[in-house]
Order: sequence, then structure tokens, then C-alpha cells
Amino acid sequence: MADTLQIGVSRPPLPLADLPTPEEVFNVPRFNTWIVVRHVLGPSTIALGAAIGSGEWLLGPLGFGKFGYLGLGFLVTISAVLQTFYNVENARYTMATGEVPIVGFARVPPGMKLWVPLTLFLIYLAWLWGGWAAAAGQSLFALFAGRTSTAEELVYARLIAIALLVLSLGIYLFGRKIARTLEVLETVVLFFILVVLTILAIVFAPAALWGKMLAGMITPAMPPNGMDATTLGSIVGFTGFASGMNFMLINYYRDHGYGMGHRVGFLSGMIGGTKQDVLPSGITFRESDANTKTWKRWFRFLVIDQWVVFFIGAMIGMFIPSVLAVALAVRPGAGEPTAANMPVFVASELGKQVPWLFPFTLILGALILWKTQTTLLEMLTRNTTDTAIAISPRLRAWIGDDPRKFYYLVAISLVVVISILIFQALPTRLLQVSANMANLASILYPIALMYLNRRLPRPARAPWWSYVVLIANVLFFGFFFLNFLVTALRTVHR
Repeated sequence: MADTLQIGVSRPPLPLADLPTPEEVFNVPRFNTWIVVRHVLGPSTIALGAAIGSGEWLLGPLGFGKFGYLGLGFLVTISAVLQTFYNVENARYTMATGEVPIVGFARVPPGMKLWVPLTLFLIYLAWLWGGWAAAAGQSLFALFAGRTSTAEELVYARLIAIALLVLSLGIYLFGRKIARTLEVLETVVLFFILVVLTILAIVFAPAALWGKMLAGMITPAMPPNGMDATTLGSIVGFTGFASGMNFMLINYYRDHGYGMGHRVGFLSGMIGGTKQDVLPSGITFRESDANTKTWKRWFRFLVIDQWVVFFIGAMIGMFIPSVLAVALAVRPGAGEPTAANMPVFVASELGKQVPWLFPFTLILGALILWKTQTTLLEMLTRNTTDTAIAISPRLRAWIGDDPRKFYYLVAISLVVVISILIFQALPTRLLQVSANMANLASILYPIALMYLNRRLPRPARAPWWSYVVLIANVLFFGFFFLNFLVTALRTVHR
């Protein structure tokens, strides 16, 4: 009987072992609902926390506030459904092999010489701009100054953003698992944010607007007239998390211990963590009745985490802030939501109704955006570290089986680079570029997943309809990227 399984090219074969049981991973004698909530669920809350700072707090309200729900709302629903299926297929590979997607993609022909630099280039192109920190800086400047910043004062907002980046870096220092630290932070803050925004939306949004919002979610229609391709693509791409870039969040399933991820290792913090090796290549499981049953249990947990937590949270997170923004935008004397004022639009309009809500909402908005930047900076650091460990024997020798040495070096370097880049454009414009780059990734990575998941052990392979859904991801998000690209090229040639 073979003791390894070769998947793809240019990477080592995967040793075979038994799947760990959930009881073994989470050190509990048996499972009930509370144990599942407390120990098993969590990775998808990190994605939701990042999502609510970009599409849901800025881009979605910008689009809905200017163009309404008809047409746009239905596209958001399709985006959330397709992204959830895509997330499950990414996590399928990681649960079955312990390899995070960015490492797994290196197995797709022609191999890692293409996929590693291409994937790193795309994730930097999408996430390196620091628009979330810059937008949070605008919110805090308005809080201190009592008004929005002028063009000449943007430099002060951006200096605040740099301070927030340093604070984000400080979060990663703590915890036995950095992923668990983020899960706790995101869960607590996300719950608080959604409760507050829901209360504000109930108070300020009339019942008729809620009806339009709910109808827009399920009514097929063409996109609104006059909506530019960049804004449309960014809202579709940043619903949920980030369309084709969602593979970046799957690393947290490995660190959480899902399936064979438990046998590969995790990234630990400097304070509260210990030296923890992360294997450069994955491990997969033997085909047996026991492992098949265990796989089905793990897959059920994944489905719950994605469809109950991620999907429902993504829908609430996109539509609740937007109904609040739309309600404020149509009030007499309201300003028009624009790319320039979106970071402080809701706070400014609420302040006109109830003065104390201006500083309160600015703080809330800054918290949302800072939390998002914290997660995205960590995702960039984590994916860079995981890739480097996988492909570089010299790096593994230098770190001495302690990836924290490289992890924190990358994190500090990224803070420096992002601190420079946030001076280059308005925050909302930066986020629109990021979202459309995520749509570009949807053309490539679902196809790569189809190649990888067909070669997993038989119990882990996807059913035929999963491949249909992955192709739908390519067609749906690819259409919006190509629409954005054509419009951008026309603009350049004018």
C-alpha cells in the first residue's frame, strides 16, 4: 500500500496519516451545540470582520446610497452565495491536506515558478494600499477636529492611519495562536458593531425602505443606470470578503485545527505563544472507513461555519449598514455620498439628527476600519510567511523551525510600505481598486481549485455540481473585472 499521495507538480508528495478526530483536536470528550460554537466555529468571523470595513461600511453604502437597491441588491446576493461555495472548496483542500491554498496552488501546472510569484503579486496588488487605515484616520481626524478634513489636512489623517497600523502590529504579538487572537477580537467587535448598526438602522430607516431593501435582495434586474464599472465591480467583489481572494482567509482553518491542518502546525504569538513548527508541505489521509466518517464530521462543521456564520453574516453586514446610509442620504438637506466623504458620511448625517451621534459614529467607523486593516495586514503577513516557509529551505534553516522570526520581519516591512502608499490616493478609491483585483483572482483560482480537488483522497473529492459552481464564480466575477478593465483602459486612452 502506498504511503504517499502525489498531487500536482513541483511540490513534494503528501505523506499519508489518519485524520484527527474533532475530539482530539479540541480536547473535549464529546460534542454538543455549545462545544461547536465555542471551539469549532470561528475562522469565518475573521473574514466577516474584514468585510464589514470595506464593502459593507464604505463601498456598499456608497452604491446603494446613490443608486438604490433594485438590480444592485440581487447582484450582492449572488456574490454572497458564490463566495460561500468558493470558500468551502478552498477549505476542502486545506482540511484534506493541511496545506493552505497559496501553497497548494503551487502544485498546479506548470508549477510554483508561475503560481507563487503570480499569487503574491495579486494579493499585494489588492491589499497593500492601506485604504482601511487611511479611512479610519479620516474618521478620527473628524472626531478630533469636529469636522471633515480638507484636502490640505489629509496629511494629518494619514499620519493617524500610520499610528493605527503600528497598533495593528501590536495585536499580533499576543496569543498561543495568532489566529485565535484574531477570532476573539473579530467575534466580540463584530457582534458589537452589528448590534449598534442594526439599532441605528431600525431607528432612522423607515419600514418602506426595509421593504425595498428586502425586495432588492431577491429581485432580478439590470444594474442601475449611471453606475460606473469601478463602483459596481467593487461592491460585487467586496460582498462577503473579496471574491477570488477569499483563499487568503482559509489559512485560519489550518491554524484552527480543521482536519489535517491539525497535523501541519500554526503560527503563534510572541507573548503567550511558544516556538511552533509549521511544516513546509502538507499531509493527507488514508482512504479508510474510519477516516471517511471523520472527514464527513469535519465537513459538516465547515458547512456550518460557512453557511450559518459567513453567509448570513455577509448578508446582514452588507445590507444593514446600507439601509442606514440610504435612509440618511434621502433625508431633506442630506449631502450626497461620494468616494471622498464616504468614510465620514454616516457620522455627518447622523450628527445632523442627533449631535452626539457624530462623535459616536466616527469612533464606531474608525473601529470598523481599523479592525479590517488589522486583519488584512495579518493576512498579507501570514500568506507571505506560509509561502516562504514552503518554498525556501534556506529560510527554514535560518528560522530554526520558528516561523515567528520571519513573520514579524514581514509584518514590520509591510507596515513601512503601506505607510508610504496611503499618501497616494483617497481611501475609497484605494478600496475600489482592491475589490476589482479580487474579481481578477476569480478568473484564475477557481480553475486551480478544480484541478487540486479532483486529486484529493476519494472521500474528500467534491461532487460534480461543485465544479459547476466554481465555473459560475469565474463567469460572474470575471464579467465584472473585464467590465472594469475595459472602462479603465478607455479612460487611459482619452
